[in-house]
Amino acid sequence: MRFAEEFKDFAMKGNVVDMAVGIIIGVAFGKIIASLVKDVIMPTVGSMLGGGDFSNLSYILEQAQGEVAAVSIKYGLFIQSIVDFLIIAMAIFMAIKVMNSMKKKEKEKPAKPSKEEVLLTEIRDLLQK
Repeated sequence: MRFAEEFKDFAMKGNVVDMAVGIIIGVAFGKIIASLVKDVIMPTVGSMLGGGDFSNLSYILEQAQGEVAAVSIKYGLFIQSIVDFLIIAMAIFMAIKVMNSMKKKEKEKPAKPSKEEVLLTEIRDLLQK
């Protein structure tokens, strides 16, 4: 019974829940970026470079022989992965930059003085008179 209670305490901590939400959003965001790269950016880049798709680019080391598949270096898939990474990194960078600027604006707002501060200010003003 102790194990179940410890697990419940662990699972219900705010950090774990926040992490789970972050992972779910990250997976969904990853699918959106993957679609952007695959369906929008790569066809455009491929057409500008004269080819249609990078994923088909490869260097064949050994030709296929009978039932044995060809041995090849698929550098097109590597290029695709690099482009995916760069776009995802840029999107995350921009999202963090926006969040940081929102936090700065929040910090710049003057804080509403507490009741104690208001009373102390009034006392100070009365003593100065």
